[in-house]
Amino acid sequence: MTGVELILAALATGAAAGVSESAGSAVRDAYAGLRDALRRRSSVETGEDDAETRELLQAEEIEPGLWETRLRGRLVETGADRDEDVLAAARLLLERADAAGARQVHYEVNADQAKGVQIGDHNTQSNTFS
Repeated sequence: MTGVELILAALATGAAAGVSESAGSAVRDAYAGLRDALRRRSSVETGEDDAETRELLQAEEIEPGLWETRLRGRLVETGADRDEDVLAAARLLLERADAAGARQVHYEVNADQAKGVQIGDHNTQSNTFS
C-alpha cells in the first residue's frame, strides 16, 4: 500500500467512524490527529495556512470520486505521502478503528493427522468413525 493509499484509507475510515455512534474516543482522537498532521504538513510545504487542503479535509458535500482525486494530488504535492508523522498517524487511526480485531489471527491450529476437524467460529459437525 502506498503512502497515498494508506492516508486515503485512514481518512475514509475516520470519516465513517466519526458519524458512527459506536466509534470510541480513541478513533475520533486518532482521526483528528491525522487531519492535524496533514494540515501541519501542508502548512510547512506552502509556508502558510493551506486553504485548499483545509477545504479537502472538511469536504463532506464533494462527490467521493472528485474528493479522492483532488486529495490524492494534494497529498503528493505537499509530500504528505512520504511524511513519517502523517503516515504514523494514518496507521494509528487504522489500528484503533480495527476494534473487532479483523486483522488479528484468531486461531493457530496444527491439525496434522487429525480426522473430522472443523476450524472456525460457530461450527456444527457430526462424525461417525468406524
